[in-house]
Amino acid sequence: MSSLFMFEKPLGMRDTLPAIYEQKNRVKQKMDTEIKKWGYQFMETPTLEYYETVGSASAILDQQLFKLLDQQGQTLVLRPDMTAPIARVAASKLLTEEMPLRLAYNASVFRAQQREGGRPAEFEQIGVEYIGDKTISADGEGISLLISSLGEAGVQHFQVSVGHIGFVRNFFHQVLGTQERVESLTKYLYEKNYVGYRNHVEQLALSSIDKQRLNDFLKLRGTKEIISLASQLLEGVEGSEAIEELKQLWDILVDYGVEDKVKFDLSLVSHMSYYTGIVYEVYAERVGFPLGSGGRYDLLLEKFGKKTGATGFAIRMDRLLEALGRVEESQDIQCILFSMERRKEAFQLAAKMRSAGKQVITQDINGVKDVDACTKQYNEIILLVGKAGMEVVK
Repeated sequence: MSSLFMFEKPLGMRDTLPAIYEQKNRVKQKMDTEIKKWGYQFMETPTLEYYETVGSASAILDQQLFKLLDQQGQTLVLRPDMTAPIARVAASKLLTEEMPLRLAYNASVFRAQQREGGRPAEFEQIGVEYIGDKTISADGEGISLLISSLGEAGVQHFQVSVGHIGFVRNFFHQVLGTQERVESLTKYLYEKNYVGYRNHVEQLALSSIDKQRLNDFLKLRGTKEIISLASQLLEGVEGSEAIEELKQLWDILVDYGVEDKVKFDLSLVSHMSYYTGIVYEVYAERVGFPLGSGGRYDLLLEKFGKKTGATGFAIRMDRLLEALGRVEESQDIQCILFSMERRKEAFQLAAKMRSAGKQVITQDINGVKDVDACTKQYNEIILLVGKAGMEVVK
């Protein structure tokens, strides 16, 4: 390898240094515990999947997939998300009793980047999938668990924005008439390009009333009162089912006691094409992108031969750590510096301390060039040097 690439990493890949690794591990343990308390069971899927199954079922763009060939010439992909692999497992192995499944995961996913731009090509997600329940109660449970998990992780100031992809599609189709025009306008929403949205609306061959309806649609943000405003934009019964689901969802969130963390944003859509109903994103201070997102994806299981309801969410660990702020260096490791004649004594003392739950390093003093620099790294240094006695340096 040339010196040019000696310290370089593939595009979008990141190193995780010890302090961040430890913080991430602590956060994951807290969230894992909370998710398990709600009855969800953790599972794993392979890092590699077949392109023809999980790769094509995933909502991730084809150009973002990492592809490779196996020895039989089959195209494989590094998993681009976790929802599609878990749907595969649920449809093939778990949905045998037609009972709802509550599954969870903690895994890395991979999405290729064309340029650096600070976007990772590999990142960790922690999330849940609630499969086999079409009721709005399942959506309410997912949002409430998301809120509870973030609270346990230590995020204090955050908000969940909730929309309904079915409402957007029905409303746009009423006004615009064709699927092509619906998709063209929807693109501005998932890019959150509201200036472009308004400019596009102005150029459409529509009546001034319909243009005003499309612009008023962007104002549908708030709490329960937004639902009635949304229904006023509709004509006829098309889209009324989505309105009723949003009403039910709000009442469920009130019963959970989490409504103060939730706001409706009916302009919210997702680039994940398999979402069919309620969708949501969570935002926090100090982070310019969603910490996580989720929603209902009732059609995804059909790609694996099962027709059933499903909903879930995923939280990005890198963005979650950014929301938590400054990383605190761990200073809990103790060090025993020993000379050759007291090596066994040092090892025995370290074993006793480790059995008591402490983190202990045993370091031969002859392997340290600068003892003063060594002592500054730890809260406590135990010196076992010479023939007798023990000195504790703080």
